[in-house]
Amino acid sequence: MLGFRDPVADAIGLLRPRTVIGPNLRAAGEWALRFDTFLHVRIGGLVRGTCWLILDGHEPVLLQEGDTFMLGNPPPYVLASTLDASPRPAAPVLAGAEDGFVRIGPASEEDLYVCVGHIAFDDQNAALLTDLLPPLVIVRETDPHGRRLAQLIDLLATEVGLTAAGGPLVQNHLAQILLVHMLRAHAAQTDRPTGWLGALNEDGIGAALRAVHADVAHSWSLKELAEISHMSRSAFAQAFKSHVGIPPLEYLIQWRMSLARDALARDTLSISELARATGYQSESAFSTAFRRVVGSSPVQFRNQVRQARRSPAGTTVVRSSAQPGDDPRDEAVA
Repeated sequence: MLGFRDPVADAIGLLRPRTVIGPNLRAAGEWALRFDTFLHVRIGGLVRGTCWLILDGHEPVLLQEGDTFMLGNPPPYVLASTLDASPRPAAPVLAGAEDGFVRIGPASEEDLYVCVGHIAFDDQNAALLTDLLPPLVIVRETDPHGRRLAQLIDLLATEVGLTAAGGPLVQNHLAQILLVHMLRAHAAQTDRPTGWLGALNEDGIGAALRAVHADVAHSWSLKELAEISHMSRSAFAQAFKSHVGIPPLEYLIQWRMSLARDALARDTLSISELARATGYQSESAFSTAFRRVVGSSPVQFRNQVRQARRSPAGTTVVRSSAQPGDDPRDEAVA
């Protein structure tokens, strides 16, 4: 069975996050580092001090002790002690890290400590999250979620400074917990559609999403999902699209195809088994839906992944050519 019960846990599990913590930054005096663009998510917070975060195309933001930030597929950005400081490339500075830290200025005068981590995802499904995130999310310590996030940053910073057994494992789990809390904070801050993040703060929509994730093979109808949410069909459809960004049954199709991409990439099920597991009565019906969402047939997709694994470079990435919201349907999906 491919379904689970929690949309957030399901999505993050499907993303197969890989976490790299640090190198963290301790600094004193005037300094500025320019970071190149990178894929997926960078997350961090100020354990001590203040600094400016200057993201290309955005107004500079002053980060203060206890604040947490998340960057989603961001353009180049600068961390700096002052807006007047002249930035230098970060990469050579980070390359000189020792024991998980980069130090700028005299250690005796350090007044800044930034703890950061980079979370990379499986390329096949990374868009499940990165398409939902703005380039920058900031959670102040005074935010309802802020103190909890500051505590997690403190724990993560403490682990980086230790050489205790199991340190990397603890760091990895703390970073993923931090990511989930940042996503919750972001969902609470925004009034824009937030995809499956919409399940975090909406009881009725969340109940429908949990039902879909618990039994992805069921032939769900709009009527059934509306009843689970204790709404009329029209009210449910409107509320779902407002919060999630696409109609309910289009979400179901997109989620089924995300599970299918993952299963095909890992080569865990035959195509007939995968069709049944994702709620389709025949391989042809499944293949038609897969081609519409992904842009290739299941066989072609699986073969491309296999070929990429055999390739020395291993750089082939199969991407979806369909856009969320294409061909929405409001009857049962066979």
